[in-house]
Amino acid sequence: MPEKQAKHLRFPLPVRIEHWALFASFSTLALTGLVQKFAEGIIADRIIGLLGGIETVRLIHHFAAVVLMLLAVYHIGSVSYKLFVRRVRPSMLPTLTDVRTAIQAFRYNLRLGKVKKPQQGRYTFEEKIEYWAVIWGTMIMAITGFMMWNPIATTRFLPGEVIPAAKAAHGGEALLAVLAIIVWHLYHVHIRQFNKSMFTGSLSEEEMLEDHPLELADRKAGVAERPVDPKAFARRRRIFMPVYAVFAAVMILGIAAFVSLEKTAISTYPPAENVVVYTPLTATPLPTPLPTVPVLPSAPSTWEGFAAIFQDKCVMCHSGESARNGLDLTSYQSLLKGGVTGPALILGDAENSLIVILQSTGNHPGQLSGEELAALRKWIDEGAPEN
Repeated sequence: MPEKQAKHLRFPLPVRIEHWALFASFSTLALTGLVQKFAEGIIADRIIGLLGGIETVRLIHHFAAVVLMLLAVYHIGSVSYKLFVRRVRPSMLPTLTDVRTAIQAFRYNLRLGKVKKPQQGRYTFEEKIEYWAVIWGTMIMAITGFMMWNPIATTRFLPGEVIPAAKAAHGGEALLAVLAIIVWHLYHVHIRQFNKSMFTGSLSEEEMLEDHPLELADRKAGVAERPVDPKAFARRRRIFMPVYAVFAAVMILGIAAFVSLEKTAISTYPPAENVVVYTPLTATPLPTPLPTVPVLPSAPSTWEGFAAIFQDKCVMCHSGESARNGLDLTSYQSLLKGGVTGPALILGDAENSLIVILQSTGNHPGQLSGEELAALRKWIDEGAPEN
């Protein structure tokens, strides 16, 4: 019978649980994020429908984002504990040796000269690249995600242009991350040689010799881990635990603020329902009077009257330096000045005045009533007197 190969533990159970939680949150974020980025596509539209609509997709995306942020808090604590308390070597930090190893691997794979396969330790340069790409990507996604999740808070300190910029960066980084997983991680971990260490936690001696020969040599020499003084270990642990507890509490409160700071500026409402309305027929007395256009007896005829109407329905979007399309309706002079698309009104010509044209469509956010629009036409045709 062939001799059973020795197993070398690389990833204990907590590390494997963290990895699969990251896998679940990343996959959920990728799916729900990309269907929003490419929402006009047929496949994306089908997936959004299967998930229950765009609002449900956004809710799932936000939940997965919170899970990712909590994982980041846990990971910071886990790494800090290993480095400070257990005094584990910082073997995930990139070094100049990794640069030389990458060049050697590049030459070896392309058969450029008589170059041997590079010997690597606990983590290969490929694994370090992928790890730090995850760290960098998570930071980018968290910053840009905060900007889009809290646009009003963001624009209190930064110009409004950062919101569409954050959206572009968020979507681009997401696409890059998905492609990196498919092209880089899938090949190195599942295609080139199926690595089962995140399932079993261990690698065989043959697999260690193939990918981590220097770590295998350290294990056999008994120098893979630094010796730990129990008293020093206990002292460092007493220092670390309360400090990390405070840090974790602050970070969790920050995540809570991240989520609940404000309601996003865009809300999607469900489509209107078709309701059958029953109206009994009643006899109409003859003769039926001709329809007339009602005009309020107190219809405004000067700027003072229309200022009250604009204040009620329009200045939410059209006021101050941030007025939409540059049109400020808070004063008579700013009304005559117009906006970036031209004059808002043409004195004596209501039909060709832009404000009348937009209001006549019937679906303007600050829509005037029929009586108010009729009075506005009459006021403009009369020259729009101020007093």
